[in-house]
Amino acid sequence: MCAAALAVGLLAAPAHAQDLGDPQGLRAKSVGWALKGTGKDARFRGLAAVSRSTAWVAGTKGTVLRTTDGGRSWRDVSPPGAVAEGLELRDIEAFDARRAVALSIGEGEASRVLRTEDGGATWTEAFRNPDPRAFYDCLTFFDSRHGLAMSDPVDGRFRILSTDDGGRNWAVLPSAGKPDALPGEAGFAASGQCLVNSGPRDAWLATGGGATARILHSADRGRTWRVAESGIPAGDPAKGVFALAFRDRTTGLAVGGDYRTGEASPQAAAVSADAGRTWRPAPTPPPAYRSGAAWLPHLRTAALAVGPTGTDVTTDAGRTWRPLDPGSFDTVDCASDGGCWAAGEKGRVGRLEGA
Repeated sequence: MCAAALAVGLLAAPAHAQDLGDPQGLRAKSVGWALKGTGKDARFRGLAAVSRSTAWVAGTKGTVLRTTDGGRSWRDVSPPGAVAEGLELRDIEAFDARRAVALSIGEGEASRVLRTEDGGATWTEAFRNPDPRAFYDCLTFFDSRHGLAMSDPVDGRFRILSTDDGGRNWAVLPSAGKPDALPGEAGFAASGQCLVNSGPRDAWLATGGGATARILHSADRGRTWRVAESGIPAGDPAKGVFALAFRDRTTGLAVGGDYRTGEASPQAAAVSADAGRTWRPAPTPPPAYRSGAAWLPHLRTAALAVGPTGTDVTTDAGRTWRPLDPGSFDTVDCASDGGCWAAGEKGRVGRLEGA
């Protein structure tokens, strides 16, 4: 589906068709998730959308799947060691159909980075966390060489790993230049989107669990960070910012809330127009906790947010959100060709399609 068709479908949802005039019968247009059966029951919180045809998912029980035919079939490319140890793979970043880097989470040695260069036929362990105090949550790559991984605070500051060779080797960056963490503050390994980037040098890190939910911004690939309050409620280990998405180095979205089932999540989204220096609550946020977010390619004001109770869409750059689909997903990602994918519990994977 081309970007223009997607825009028509989003803007012509029935609730808004009358406002748009509906001159060409666009009321019949619809956009939603087409489920792509994986045959697995793993929970996929890691997702990398390469294109409309190619995507990777990573999740529980060390599971990694890859499709190259738009989800019609999936190849199980799980790292054998990760399966044997039942590792929790919560993030995966893919450069193409053959090269990918995956992160397993947990205390101490459970946090690892694995990489493949042959479509998952073989995997290499590139990093194993030696510090029992560290707990890695998310990965991001600026390009095919430079990337970061973040851990919950150690000695009062978030720990950042850096690579400049595509994930083959990793080094902990100095703690100088990082703000002090709040008591109880941490990241959420819910969707692989607590650490994101835009462009060659800018990265953002989302937090929760502390007295306030904060967003840290680095303009130098993780060496120094500036902190801002998000406006999304925190003050509890289950509350905060769970996912970030930046359209460019200036315009960003934050989503989150309280992940506990049945708990209210008011003010579950915020927006920034100044590279994350300041954040404003969305006047009409999603109605519940959301764990993943993504901008739709080539549509400057359209984005998606997903969570266990459904998907929401914004067509005004995050100020107003409305329901799109009631299905459960944990994470969402869009490729440059317009292919958008979502993944979540019980092996659920969907690709965004329009009628």
